[in-house]
Amino acid sequence: MRQDPIVIQPYDPAWPSSFATQKAALESELTDVLVAPIQHIGSTSVPGLAAKPIIDMLALVDDYAAFTEAPQRLEHLSWVAAPEPGDADRRTWSLCFPSVERRTHHLHVVEQASPAWRDWVLFRDYLRAHPDDARRYARLKHSLAATDARDRPAYRAGKAPVIAELMDLARDWQDRQNDDDLNPG
Repeated sequence: MRQDPIVIQPYDPAWPSSFATQKAALESELTDVLVAPIQHIGSTSVPGLAAKPIIDMLALVDDYAAFTEAPQRLEHLSWVAAPEPGDADRRTWSLCFPSVERRTHHLHVVEQASPAWRDWVLFRDYLRAHPDDARRYARLKHSLAATDARDRPAYRAGKAPVIAELMDLARDWQDRQNDDDLNPG
């Protein structure tokens, strides 16, 4: 179990290039299993949003089982398997760089058929387009981390209601965009 403290930092403009470096390395090793380019998700992918300094990345595969051998293939790049509770049930893989304890990057590998990845991308896109909501989310993260920087379950639980609210807003926003696309002018 991780024991490092939850530290929320101001947005770092270097995060996108740090993502791009690891994306290039991973994609060159995983061309046979990826079905789409790896995406930058999570708070570090939203310009201006304070975040834990861990780059969340999303990789899509056609089939969970097709990724079984991939973690061993990535060890020479300092990527290590970092299973999370529920990964197997959700048919996802979690890997970290350069180690579980000192991760700077977290790769979420998800089946393309899973609806979960769409929510991660929608959440990112919504926060990018709605800076007031992104700032509100950042204030919450700062507050939760200040309450107990070592209680990760409490931190996640404290964010859950706001994330659910923002996801509802994001889905409404997406529906309005889709309506606008179908009914221009």
